[in-house]
Amino acid sequence: MTLAKRGTCLAGLAFVALLSGCSSVGTEPIGPAHHVEGGFRNTEITDPNKTFFHFLAMRAFGDTKWADHAARAGEVPVTRLSPEKLDIGPDAPPQISWLGHSTFLIQVNGINILTDPIFSDRASPFSFSGPERYVPHVIDYAKLPKIDYVVISHNHYDHLDDKAVEVLGDRPVYLVPLGLADWFADEGVPRERVREFDWWDQAGFDHVTFQAMPSQHWSARGLFDRRTTLWASWLMTFDEKKIWFAGDTGYNDKQFKEIGEKADGIDLALIPIGAYAPRSFMKLYHVNPEEAVKLHRDIGAKKSIGMHWGTFPLTAEGPGDPVDELSRQRGLAGLTPDEFTTMVVGELRILDSQTSGKEQSAHLSPQLRVTAQ
Repeated sequence: MTLAKRGTCLAGLAFVALLSGCSSVGTEPIGPAHHVEGGFRNTEITDPNKTFFHFLAMRAFGDTKWADHAARAGEVPVTRLSPEKLDIGPDAPPQISWLGHSTFLIQVNGINILTDPIFSDRASPFSFSGPERYVPHVIDYAKLPKIDYVVISHNHYDHLDDKAVEVLGDRPVYLVPLGLADWFADEGVPRERVREFDWWDQAGFDHVTFQAMPSQHWSARGLFDRRTTLWASWLMTFDEKKIWFAGDTGYNDKQFKEIGEKADGIDLALIPIGAYAPRSFMKLYHVNPEEAVKLHRDIGAKKSIGMHWGTFPLTAEGPGDPVDELSRQRGLAGLTPDEFTTMVVGELRILDSQTSGKEQSAHLSPQLRVTAQ
């Protein structure tokens, strides 16, 4: 391996190590239980002090087989998203489109909201290395409708993307966890276009209220800023509908039940199902499909859509594995595909429709419809 290639591999590995959670700020709470000196902490677990070298040791000596994501990219169904179908008015039925990973376009009451938009080819601080998108972009982002609000769950590179912010500019209002306003200011977004939230903070706008809620995760953009900014899930309450966006999270049996009680009726939850293997390294901060099903039940969601899969090679499981495992866990839990489903990358779904994900996929153009193996 050449020196350049070795450096590229190390850069990519360094990013994936960030996913697992390395080192930490203070541990003693200051004020709210999740606030500590210099940053934040999780309240239901003890955050480990893992380093990049722990990750390298796991890759070198662990017995987990890592999937070849590029070779298995065909397991992920993809279709183009038509900009014309996104040009809707306030009287149109609510709809949601999945652009891949954790990026959804939510359109309700004439309001357009993006969640954790990532428009880059790589989820990485480097343009030349790091996890590279293995499914195509499904729309020209310049042809998206006017975005009113952008919801950010945390600052990892697969959730906070400088290219997306460059494209969107200062037109939307950005709803972000505590500590991220400075990053947006550095990107040229005026501070009046950024609203920071602590857990349980809420703000009302025309026909929608946003509330930041807990999640079990962490934050970092580099090697020395672990947990200095907050992470969060989000509840979006419209006139007649409640949508909960989980962001990234591990599972515990307390916080999500509390979210369910306070939300008091979630119509649709967007829950991660991927980036979970190996469990010895990812469990604290990334739910697997079994835990995603528990989370769905804890929050009392009427319906859920699985996300955070099928886009970037972040962890050991293959591109289609999260969907297969979700199907198995859903059956064990006695849930129907309509209660907890997945979408095709690029799919648009009418939220009031009772059509299941399988039935909707059947209406895609045949050349773009791919069935997970």
